[in-house]
Amino acid sequence: MQRITRRRFIGGASAVAGSALVFPSIVPSSVFGASAPSRRATLGHIGLGGQGGGLLQGFLGVTQSQSVAVCDPIKERREGTVKAIDSYYAAERDQGTYKGCQAFNDFRELLARKDIDAVVVATPDHWHVPIAMAAVRAGKDVYVEKPLGISMEQDKAMRAAVRRHAAIFQYGTQQRSFNQHCGFACELVRNGYIGELKAIHVVAPNGETGGIPTLQPVPAGLDYDLWLGPAPVAPYTHDRVFGVGRWHIYDYALGFIAGWGAHPLDIAHWGYPHIPVQYAGTGRIPTEGLFDTVVDWDIRGRYATGIEFTMKTGGDKTTFVGTKGWVAASRGGIAAEPASLLKVAIKPDEVRLLQNKHHYRDFADCVLTRRTPVSNIDSAVQSDFISHLGDIAIRTGRKINWDPAKETIVGDEAAARMMGRAMRQPWTL
Repeated sequence: MQRITRRRFIGGASAVAGSALVFPSIVPSSVFGASAPSRRATLGHIGLGGQGGGLLQGFLGVTQSQSVAVCDPIKERREGTVKAIDSYYAAERDQGTYKGCQAFNDFRELLARKDIDAVVVATPDHWHVPIAMAAVRAGKDVYVEKPLGISMEQDKAMRAAVRRHAAIFQYGTQQRSFNQHCGFACELVRNGYIGELKAIHVVAPNGETGGIPTLQPVPAGLDYDLWLGPAPVAPYTHDRVFGVGRWHIYDYALGFIAGWGAHPLDIAHWGYPHIPVQYAGTGRIPTEGLFDTVVDWDIRGRYATGIEFTMKTGGDKTTFVGTKGWVAASRGGIAAEPASLLKVAIKPDEVRLLQNKHHYRDFADCVLTRRTPVSNIDSAVQSDFISHLGDIAIRTGRKINWDPAKETIVGDEAAARMMGRAMRQPWTL
C-alpha cells in the first residue's frame, strides 16, 4: 500500500527577493521521511461553496496538509478562494506574501497536476462520484462530502475504483471524529452493553419545498454547462444553482433523506454494520416549484436478523434499542437508559471504534501513512444504500426486498432499474 508521492516542500528557507516567497519545488515526500515536520499531503479542493468553504477552513488548520489548488465553475468564487489561501499561508509564516495556490475552472486540469496527493470533493451531489472516481484514477486520494452517489450504481462504481487503485477514501461524516460520544454509543452497542439489539430508529431533518422556476440569463463567470455536467440539460434559474436548490432537485440529489440522513444513518451502520433487507415507506414528492425530492418520509424496515429499522423526519438522532436498555446519539449529545451506560469504560480487548478527534487531520494522516480512515468507503456505500432503498420504496409505493449478498433489489425489476441513472454525454462512470 505504500507509494511514493510528490509534494511541495514548504519551509522558512524559501523566502527570497525581499518579502516574496518562491513557489516551492516539487520533491518526493520520501526524501524527508515519515516523521519530517515539512512532510505534508498536498491537497486540491474541488467545489468551494458553503460546505466546500467550510472544509477548506478546516484543512487549512491541519499541519499535515497543504492546500495548493482549487476548482470551481464560478470564477469569482475560485479566484477569491486563491487569495484567501495565499493570505493564510503568508500570515502563517509571518513573512511577506505567498503565491502557492492555483485556480482551475475544470477539475480535470487540477487532477492533471502530478504533485497533488489528494482532493477534497465538496461539489453539488451529482458530481461527487464522477469527480472522485476521476481523482482516484489519476492517482489521488479522496475526501468526499456526503451523501455519496445519486444512484446505487454510482456507489458501487466508487467502491470498486477505490479498491482497484488502493486509494485512501474519507467520507464527510464528521460525527465519527468531532462528536466522539457518537463513537462511544456505537461501542456500547457493538460490545453488548445494551443487550441484544432489537431496533434502530433514525431521524433526520426534513427536506424543503419550493424553488423559483423563473428562467434567467446565465450570470457572467459561471460555467453552467460544466456545473450541470452529467445531469440533464435544464434552463438556468438562480434557485437551481445557488442557495439550497442543489440539495432538493432530483436531477442533482436525493434530498435530505440522503443529504442530511447520511449522518444518523452513518452512526446506525457504525453501531450495527449491516443494512435492512426490507423497506416500506411513505413520503411526499412536491409538485410545485423546482424542488422535487422526497419530503415527510416515514420508512419502516427490517434487518435479516429481524431487528426493526425506522427512519423519519424531525431532528437528527440515532437510537439503538436493546434488551438491557437503549442509547441515543446525535451531534448534539448522547442519552441512555439506564443512565449508568454512559459511565461504562470500554475495555482494551473490546471493540474500539474511535480513531482521531479531528476528521480532516485523520484524512491527512491516512494519506501520509496509508492507514484506513475512520469513515471508509465500505461503510459509506452501505449507509448510502439505505437512503436509496428507502427513496425507491417511497417512489414505487411498494415493499422493497434487498439481497445483501448480490447487492440488488429482488422480485421487482422496475425497482431494480432505479438503482442506476443515465448520465448526460460525454460523462460516464
